[in-house]
Amino acid sequence: MKALIRNYVNSLIWMWLAILSRLPVRWIRTGLLKLSGMQIDGAIVYGGFHVRKPSKIKIGNGSVIGHGVTLDGRNGITIGENVNFSSEVMVWTMQHDYDSQDFRIAGGEVVIGDYAWISARATILPNVKIGEGAVVAAGALVTKDVAPFSVVGGVPAKKIAVRRKDLNYSPAEGGGLPFV
Repeated sequence: MKALIRNYVNSLIWMWLAILSRLPVRWIRTGLLKLSGMQIDGAIVYGGFHVRKPSKIKIGNGSVIGHGVTLDGRNGITIGENVNFSSEVMVWTMQHDYDSQDFRIAGGEVVIGDYAWISARATILPNVKIGEGAVVAAGALVTKDVAPFSVVGGVPAKKIAVRRKDLNYSPAEGGGLPFV
């Protein structure tokens, strides 16, 4: 009986978050995400997102989360200040262990440093830290930590360049349009 009730409650939460992600007014959407437990300090979250466990997600001041982003907060996601998530980025904190006899779940927290830029359709897997000022190229698959101010791309993501260190911008200023 407990499992049935838990599944029912989880279904209601999923429906709530699905409706919430489609609300057309940004400030209402942000306010309701805060009521759902997400910590949003002056960040902009565009619509069409998918969120799991919003109470374990923290988004820093000046950050922008683009359209259609997936945030799996089950093991915790911390996003720093002035971070840009382009459209359709996926951040996962849980996955199945492919080598487990019983398909066991594994995972861990994802931490993204200040001034990082996660470009369109990039995927970040569990237990990854993206350093301050790092850039993840469009379509990259990040399976390991990314050093500060590194630019990574590819599947799996590898270092392809170094970014300047004197960053001073806020993606949320001027309306907060996410860059590609």
